[in-house]
Amino acid sequence: DIRRDVRIPLVLMGYLNPIMQFGFEAFCQKCVECGIDGVIIPDLPFRDYEESYKAIASKYDIRVIMLITPETSEARVREIDAHTDGFIYLVSSAATTGAQKDFDTRKQAYFKKIEDMNLRNPRMVGFGISNKQTFDAACAHSSGAIIGSRFVTLLNEKEGDAEKAIRRLKEDLKQ
Repeated sequence: DIRRDVRIPLVLMGYLNPIMQFGFEAFCQKCVECGIDGVIIPDLPFRDYEESYKAIASKYDIRVIMLITPETSEARVREIDAHTDGFIYLVSSAATTGAQKDFDTRKQAYFKKIEDMNLRNPRMVGFGISNKQTFDAACAHSSGAIIGSRFVTLLNEKEGDAEKAIRRLKEDLKQ
């Protein structure tokens, strides 16, 4: 019933194996029923997406968002941009997700490099966004930031109260 209150696009993130167990087409059908607009499947190889999943996702108008890292070649970034819709997820580093104090000049140069490619899809930076410094640095050269781990941490601290967690997250991003 989330669509009664939420009007922004909703994107699910999860791994391919459980989706395959459910069935990719059945998963896309269920996404439509629930009001989901897109999915991020980190372990779905781009080639497999194009060959086996793109047509089904398109049939249900589900955006499949691909991740890129600082190690992703310019040619691959352009290929992903040309064959996907929604947005491109810029992973801030090849390390695991989690809070970071700030983004060094190398990461900021990566964000700027991707910005300068003038891609057709919006770009969202994720991994390590947890405070005003990382949020501002991510947004300086992209369309926005994805805040995952910090939100989950706050949600646990606030005993599952999403409104309290969001309020606290907003405070953190202003400081």
